[in-house]
Amino acid sequence: MRKIGVLTAGGDAPGMNAAIRAVVRFGIYNNINIVGIKNGFRGLVEGDSVEMNLSSVADIIHRGGTVLGSARSKEFIGEDGFQKALKNIKYLGIDGLVTIGGDGTLKGALALGRSGIPVIGIPGTIDNDLPYTQYTLGFFTSLTTVLEAVEKIRDTSSSHGRTNVIEVMGRNCGDIALYAGLAGGAEMVIIPEVENNIDEVCDKIMQGRARGKKHSIVLLAEGAGNAKDISEQIEKITGITTRYSVLGYTQRGGTPSAYDRLIGSQMGAKAVELLCCEKFNKVLGVKGNEIFHMDIEEALSMKRAFDRKTYELTKILSI
Repeated sequence: MRKIGVLTAGGDAPGMNAAIRAVVRFGIYNNINIVGIKNGFRGLVEGDSVEMNLSSVADIIHRGGTVLGSARSKEFIGEDGFQKALKNIKYLGIDGLVTIGGDGTLKGALALGRSGIPVIGIPGTIDNDLPYTQYTLGFFTSLTTVLEAVEKIRDTSSSHGRTNVIEVMGRNCGDIALYAGLAGGAEMVIIPEVENNIDEVCDKIMQGRARGKKHSIVLLAEGAGNAKDISEQIEKITGITTRYSVLGYTQRGGTPSAYDRLIGSQMGAKAVELLCCEKFNKVLGVKGNEIFHMDIEEALSMKRAFDRKTYELTKILSI
């Protein structure tokens, strides 16, 4: 390996900068040149790159977002765009590539790997929706952001005796709502993995009222319904004033947690190490406290297992 490229694609996630920093510094430590690809796969198609050095990644480990930029590229998916990307990789003299992002990014990495480009994928997405890994880069920072919002909304909800429905991100994965619901003491979580029963939600809220609780928090995953509609249903059934909040892109931003900085750094270094050892077309993941790797194709073929134990625990502890 003489030169390694690194890119971030899809939705940004806290901890991406820690991974970029580790790729650059671990690479330079091993006498490897590092080139940053700007704006994800679009940058590969357009040949938009920058040579990285130690100063390029100074003071970025604590910053959210990604210093390389991120974008989704329809052109990369097409044959003409993909061939442009391959030509630019050759033109830039890139011997191996590190991609950081979610499932779409891993699919792009797989396509490049099948075309002969040595590639390593790092799972960077707040959604935690990649089935092969226990956690993804950015997930825990996003949880912290959601919990901070829950606590603030709880204050005003308690003052006015209201129910609040809080909609969080996650696409078709309910992990942000599920884990934030457990950690934040929500009365109910509504997630795509479990059929929504509005009567059950309302019963839980009324049970709380019966024992003197003046307010209620419901965590809603965006893939399980619309916060406005659900809040209106709750108010109609219970007669309790119900408000809703959609947290939106605040969940992607902010200073990455210690955990996301740690696994970002570890994964960035491990990606370079694997490329140097000629272990190509792998994706990194977290299992317990260990960083592991497996074939990208195998990882993408796995089906996601729903954490039903945590879901049941959330219901039990909210009685």
